[in-house]
Amino acid sequence: MSDVRRQVPRTDAVLTDPRLADAQRRLGREVVKDAVRMAQRRVREGDLAPDEVVNAALAGLPAQAAGLRPVINATGVLLHTNLGRAPLSAAAVDALGAAAGTTDVEYDVATGERAPRGRTAMAALASAVPAAEAVHVVNNGAAALVLVATALAHGREIVISRGEMVEIGAGFRIPDLLVSTGALLREVGTTNRTVLADYAAAIDDSTGLVLKVHPSNFVVTGFTASVGIDELATLGVPVVADIGSGLLAPHPLLPDEPDADTMLRAGAALVTASGDKLLGGPQAGLLLGSTTIIGRLRRHPLARALRVDKLTLAALEATLRGPQAPTAAALDQPVEAIRQRAEALAKHVAAHGIDALAVDSMARVGGGAAPGVELPSAAVSLPESFTASLRHAETPVVGRTERGRCLLDLRAVPPEADDLVARAAVAARPDLR
Repeated sequence: MSDVRRQVPRTDAVLTDPRLADAQRRLGREVVKDAVRMAQRRVREGDLAPDEVVNAALAGLPAQAAGLRPVINATGVLLHTNLGRAPLSAAAVDALGAAAGTTDVEYDVATGERAPRGRTAMAALASAVPAAEAVHVVNNGAAALVLVATALAHGREIVISRGEMVEIGAGFRIPDLLVSTGALLREVGTTNRTVLADYAAAIDDSTGLVLKVHPSNFVVTGFTASVGIDELATLGVPVVADIGSGLLAPHPLLPDEPDADTMLRAGAALVTASGDKLLGGPQAGLLLGSTTIIGRLRRHPLARALRVDKLTLAALEATLRGPQAPTAAALDQPVEAIRQRAEALAKHVAAHGIDALAVDSMARVGGGAAPGVELPSAAVSLPESFTASLRHAETPVVGRTERGRCLLDLRAVPPEADDLVARAAVAARPDLR
């Protein structure tokens, strides 16, 4: 019997095949080589004929050189942190493509001189929040807080309610973040009740700022009390409002969610927020407030380490100036429209012999925004085994398991993706896998 290893085509010979040339130009030689090696291994194991190595390598190539894969979010959580939070609008995606090459991010083509970095993105952000005298952007919400604490309170005290000493996920806690900057924390009040007198008693010459943190991922009910920005603004020290969720103006469906414009009009000297939550843009830390404070933040050495790149600036501006972002569209979509989509999709899938039903569902915002708020929605209910099967579709569909059924909640699924969901569900039928 001949040695099967002698039948395995050489790597360099396979890579010269014209069918792999385009893939090497598009994905790079190493990515293609990895796919060839996987095919060669199958030949050695007896699972593949030697003359099928090229075809197998082509079939095993990723769609792009990066490892991130697009997925369909059918979990019912609009801002799913594990799925990248806010999906970008088509306008933002186009802006990324335009900014990917050489750009005028810090250059004035009219004068040939250096220009303020990201000036058009900053103008768009300022226009979206009229109450802000000035704006600045860093690479995420936590970075915004780090810059604020370092620039305004290093070696000084940050006065904060004990009820707002929150953990923001993955073990990251606001108190630890603030202390790491060299600031000192002055905790006031209790877990469930903090009043204005608690803050007033803590403020002295060592106070750098008062920090108001929105508890964006939990709700405290019962015997509670908290102090609003308008009252804190009477204390004579800068008040910083960390609203987290990135809501720039009030939203009728989220009456209890703080927004940047309202906080500034109430007297906050500075507001910090995230760009990839309710705003629906790229990951970014938004800083909005007084000209004096924003100027101090911009001039601090740490600002350079935390600055955003041209891609973030482009996507942020397109989100602010362009059409409604997908997150806003999902939030605003009437439940009756979602229900009609679920019924049509369930009917199509059921026609292929699958136990599919349209059911009412409850979605939520997620991503550290609007805790406790439930959004009426609709879903396609499938047998529980489909939860895992759909994750292995060509475009993975991520649903949730509830009461022994796989639910595909459609509130966060754009209508144009319904056909993809339907095809994935039919292909996941056990006898077709």
